[in-house]
Parts: sequence; C-alpha cells; structure tokens
Amino acid sequence: MKNLYITLLFVILFSFTSCEEVIDLDLEESEPRLVIDASILWHLGTSGNNQQIKLSETIGFYEEGIEPVTDAEVIIETGSGEEFIFTHQENGIYINSNFKPEFDKNYTLEINYNNQIYTATSTFIPVAGIDYIEQNSEGGFTREDLEVEVFFTDPAGEDNFYLFSFSNISTSKFSLEIYEDEFTDGNQISSNYSNEDLAATNEIYITMEGISEPFYNYLYILRSQGGNNGGGPFQSQPATVKGNVVNQTNPENYPFGYFRLSEVDSTTYIVQ
Repeated sequence: MKNLYITLLFVILFSFTSCEEVIDLDLEESEPRLVIDASILWHLGTSGNNQQIKLSETIGFYEEGIEPVTDAEVIIETGSGEEFIFTHQENGIYINSNFKPEFDKNYTLEINYNNQIYTATSTFIPVAGIDYIEQNSEGGFTREDLEVEVFFTDPAGEDNFYLFSFSNISTSKFSLEIYEDEFTDGNQISSNYSNEDLAATNEIYITMEGISEPFYNYLYILRSQGGNNGGGPFQSQPATVKGNVVNQTNPENYPFGYFRLSEVDSTTYIVQ
C-alpha cells in the first residue's frame, strides 16, 4: 500500500543574532483566481441533506487570510434534471439543506461568478467503513510514540482509493493520509496516526472517505508540492495545481480546488 502521510501543521522558527534589515520585494501580482472547496460528504447513517460549498479568491503574496466570495450563483444539477441551489450564508460558505445523495448518478456543479461559468461533473464514491480501532506504543520514527491504528476491509476486485483525516481536538492538530489498494486488494488493512505529542486522554475525530482516482492523484500532487496547511488542501496552493473544475467562459482563467462527492464513515477515539 502506498501510504502518503500528510501533516498539516508547520512551525517555522527564525533566530536572529545580528541587526535586521527589511527588504521589500517587488513581486508581480497575478489576477485573483476562484478557489473552490466543493466537497459533498455523505456520512453513513445520515440523510446527507445538509451540504456546503466554500468559495474564495487567491490573495497577494504579502496578504494574510482568505478573501471569501459572497456573490456567486452556485447550483448542483443531476443527470435527471434535479437542481440543488446553494445560497450564501457567511464568509464564502454556500449551503443547501435539501440535497439528495445517490450512488450511480452524475452530479454537475455550476458556479456563475463575475460573469464566468465554472463547471465540473462527478459521482458519489462509496466507502468501505471502519472496522475497529487499536492503539499501540510503536509509532513515529523512534517506534516509541503512541499510535492510533484504524482498521478497514478493502472490497475485493475493485480499484479503491481512500482519504483519512485525523483531527486531534485536544491539541488542534490535523493530519491527512491517502491510500490506494493496488497491493492490498480485498484485505483488511489499516491507517495509522501518530506524533510525538499524542498523549492519553487526547480526543481524536477520525473520518474515512471513499475518493476517486483523479482526486487521489490531485491530493498526491498537492502533497508532493508541499500544499499542506491548517486550512485543508483548498485554502492556499503553492503552485499551479489544477482541479477538475473548468472555466467554460474563459479557460485560461482556470480556478483552483475540486468538486467531489464522497461517502464518509467517522468516529471519535479517546487515547488511552
């Protein structure tokens, strides 16, 4: 199994022992691009009716935070003609409370923003589901750190791809792992979470998502280019990593981000 560990927390320490000189760099500013976080997640045991899509724009090199998009028109349409309109709520978040998730159905996202139309089409990807969770003290580079191990059974005879997220509520740390089953088809396998700060009583929120091969490849590229940050893979992009959304009006003004639909299993684990 290709186990790609994505750590979304970086601490950069600067130590100065001499006088500081501030140098302003005259960087060429590019036009803002639309950033789309359209992750439609259907949690096991729920109706999947409540969904949200986040829109923002890229910002300048010296600017901080994000620039939310608040005036777009956002619709998801099925191949059978059903329409789900997402309305802006706050800070670039668009919501729909009547969404109907179904397998084996095409969903097309359409965004109208600044008189330009952006579209993408995808389908729901099922998830195998979490079997059980174990804990050991053989994690990390030292093989002595606490480790949480999530077991699941991969369906045989299929090409499957998975996204795991581990949210340590106690320490505010967040990690992602992506998997593909090329060498583990049909077996019971596990996803592991460990870091040197993991401690007893830590509360870990774990999600397991079924994802498509194109989205797996997209995350792989983001990871290889260092596109990891506390806000997730859609907040800021270190290089030109294109998703599956196309600007139909002006293809050269391509957006960042991705439209995907995933079934999700989730649980909370308390470290012993």
